[in-house]
Amino acid sequence: MNMKKKILQRSRKEKSVEIILLLCALVSVISVLFISFFIFQKGLPLFRTVTIAEFLLGTNWSPSSQTNPQFGILPFIAGSVYITLSSLLLAVPIGIMTAVFMAEIASKKAAEVMRSVVQLLAGIPSVIYGFFGVIVISKFIRETFGGSGYSMLSGAIILAIMVLPTIINITEVTLTSLPKKIKEGSLSLGATRWQTILKVQLPAAKSGIIAGIVLGMGRALGETMAVLMVAGNAPIMPKGPLSMVRTLTMNIVTDMGYASGDHMTALFSTSIVLFLFILILNISVNIIKGNPEEIQ
Repeated sequence: MNMKKKILQRSRKEKSVEIILLLCALVSVISVLFISFFIFQKGLPLFRTVTIAEFLLGTNWSPSSQTNPQFGILPFIAGSVYITLSSLLLAVPIGIMTAVFMAEIASKKAAEVMRSVVQLLAGIPSVIYGFFGVIVISKFIRETFGGSGYSMLSGAIILAIMVLPTIINITEVTLTSLPKKIKEGSLSLGATRWQTILKVQLPAAKSGIIAGIVLGMGRALGETMAVLMVAGNAPIMPKGPLSMVRTLTMNIVTDMGYASGDHMTALFSTSIVLFLFILILNISVNIIKGNPEEIQ
């Protein structure tokens, strides 16, 4: 009887833990649903006044105008895309090469030190990156290329530094998780160390590397404070690396403090566009992770 009682008590405890875990999971899901409902409820009414084409393809942003308010966010979409892709262009090669060095070349002690540095890099607040960009990067660009220094290039460099930890961590974990027989088989067939890394291990880890890049893209696309401090925050179409830009997130932060009426609704509509961008990126990551390439 005592044994049955203990088994029954243990079963109840396990059931209680399962219920608590389920409630925690439901809180996360419900929070996302509520946030999504709130954003769409506040943002969709704008399209009774402005068409979706005018909103997405318009190049003039003057929502506070009393006579002819304009709600075009194409410059902000272009700014977000340009600055994100530019940052990835800088970060991806550096991140992958750093991960390869940590996983395959560096000693265990050196790899641990570098891993700690990368984790520290991930924990630095974005405003600190912004200060660094204002004092160092913008000044360097201003003295080297001219202009104000506050530009798409400054923002891309800052974002590249910020997304490096994501790319490095995921790439290194993917490389170290590969079956040892892949590397040993390549070396036993006469391939050199570099041939094995470049032609065997990196292709085998491609799905994880791409997932890391896409997650880094999501981080870059959603970043606000650091880019706000160095990119110029000008609501115009970007014309080159040295032109000032305003991204979707920067537009929301800049105008939220004083917006009202259709202006406020337009900011929520901008949030919908940003939300859909991030949603597409997350779905892409899940597809990539769910369909990894098999090594024959």
